[in-house]
Amino acid sequence: MMNDLANQALDHALKGADQAEIYVEITETVDSTIQNDQVDFAKEAYSMGVGIRVICGDRMGFAYTTQTERIMETVARAISNAQSNLADENFAFASKSEYPRVKGVFDKKINTLELENTIELGKVMIGTVIDNNCQPTSGGVSAGFAKNLIMNSEGVNCEDTSTYFSGFIAVNIPDGEGVSTASESASSRKLDIDPEKVANKACEIALNSRGGKTIETGDMEVIMDHHAAAGLLSTFSQAINGDNVQRGRSIYADKMDNKVSSSSLSIYDDGTLNGGLYSSHCDGEGTPTQKTTIIEDGVLRNFLYDIHTANKGNVQSTGNGMRASFNDMPSVSLSNLIVDFKDFKEISEIKEGLLVTDVLGAHTANPISGDFSVEAMNAFKIKNGELVYPIKNAMLSGNIFSLLKDSKAASHKKRQLGPFVVPPLNVPSLRVVG
Repeated sequence: MMNDLANQALDHALKGADQAEIYVEITETVDSTIQNDQVDFAKEAYSMGVGIRVICGDRMGFAYTTQTERIMETVARAISNAQSNLADENFAFASKSEYPRVKGVFDKKINTLELENTIELGKVMIGTVIDNNCQPTSGGVSAGFAKNLIMNSEGVNCEDTSTYFSGFIAVNIPDGEGVSTASESASSRKLDIDPEKVANKACEIALNSRGGKTIETGDMEVIMDHHAAAGLLSTFSQAINGDNVQRGRSIYADKMDNKVSSSSLSIYDDGTLNGGLYSSHCDGEGTPTQKTTIIEDGVLRNFLYDIHTANKGNVQSTGNGMRASFNDMPSVSLSNLIVDFKDFKEISEIKEGLLVTDVLGAHTANPISGDFSVEAMNAFKIKNGELVYPIKNAMLSGNIFSLLKDSKAASHKKRQLGPFVVPPLNVPSLRVVG
């Protein structure tokens, strides 16, 4: 069905355009939402959409539809949009290619999951929270199946089928005159997330955060746990985006093949990662995914590109032309960003410092300079390798690019949170504001 639809749209588009690309997306999702101590909303959703891009001369046009009977009209709209747009010789579509094998992105158990199953899993999370004497405030369970097809006039025909499952819970518990809060989440391509474990972890953090003490302002050793590390790395990811580099919005713009971080650090973007949340055979343009070395032993080696930015920079696309949906144009974005350290320093080795579970306000960091000022969420004082008491009302300020020059990993255990596959970070000196 998808192939027939794409072929029909492609044939029609090529009657009025020099080149054309058809993107067909089918998604099925089941979601249950937790509000306070009940599953208050659950829904099943099915969507199918078609995104059509055309090139007429050096002009690109785009249009989309959710109605298959309106394909011809959508093609006409895409061609009309192209004729109205500015010419750019760097517009192009992917060429016919071999695609990598990608494992661990489809689980038939998720594909057969019913709405009732997600409701039950939501109730399990609520029950676990209440058993821990905590109060659930929000959360949910979500599962989905997606099938994407990209076909273009250059011979590309790439199909991806994938599943995902995620659980999230936020809790609070009385703490003197106020409340102690915490949250936990987990996502996977497989039905292998334990909702009880997610709920227990959120409650454990909230319970341990009660009775927080203030901390004196100063520079100290800080462990950024997985969520905190992933939050701050979103700023770093802006600097390796080829589009930002070309627009002069990256601190790394003139640093290629220079040392930019600790020699212990290597960072990769890997769209072929086994079980990766953003793994696929091809990106949103039909370019094969790959493993791209961004930083190798502290030295900057590559930026990330889609076809347009690659053509502008006279390089090859790295397979990072990503789409949020069929109604979106591809643009440069991460697949699975893997952070690897050779050097480790764990909590047990720290005489005095701070553990920060998560940060609030990472999105306010300056994407060009890398400066950040964030609130430390669920922070704990470290003394002689032990967590001794919780800390309240602390801020962290620093610079993400400087931070990467002297950090180590604080554990061998990595987690994938969004596109970031990270260990906890050990930052030897960070400004903590009490």
